[in-house]
Amino acid sequence: MNLAAIVLAAGQARRFGSDKLSALLDGEPLLFHAIRAARAAPVSRVIVVARPGLETGEWQGNPQVQVIRLASPALSASLKAGIAAVGDADGAFIFLGDMPAVPHAEAARLAALLGTAFAALPTHGDRPGQPVLLSARAFPEIERLTGDEGAGRLLRSRKDVVFDDCADPAIHFDVDRPEDLRALQNPNKL
Repeated sequence: MNLAAIVLAAGQARRFGSDKLSALLDGEPLLFHAIRAARAAPVSRVIVVARPGLETGEWQGNPQVQVIRLASPALSASLKAGIAAVGDADGAFIFLGDMPAVPHAEAARLAALLGTAFAALPTHGDRPGQPVLLSARAFPEIERLTGDEGAGRLLRSRKDVVFDDCADPAIHFDVDRPEDLRALQNPNKL
């Protein structure tokens, strides 16, 4: 199966008060942790959809990292740009740039579960989390999204989505405020 990963990093980070994706976590920008999680997935390439001016780093080796610059804060626009860039892939993982603690092993588990399903995603405590693996069948549906809408509502409306019961609550943890970033330094608070 030919899979790609998309890292969404074009948002404006209004609640954080500054450029959260460039904020340091363990000495590196927050976004670099999300890119590293995407590169750990069973993918042939990683596409980072980033706003202009955001430092995305230089990544050597495989999978290769491609950066698409997008000046739209709308989540649907970022998602559509990423999906358009994956071309004829059999599926695409969606990673969020503000979710640096996603367990790296989860993507491989989702890939093993996908089969003929529309999508696969992890759950913890009966709540869905990240990353999401969309099959190529989902790509035309993503093209119909508008505004600041991700794939959540679409996935909730489908009966052909498979779930992985993940033991790690980090599949839910995103950084929206400075205190969220501080909490990552103390994993017991996640």
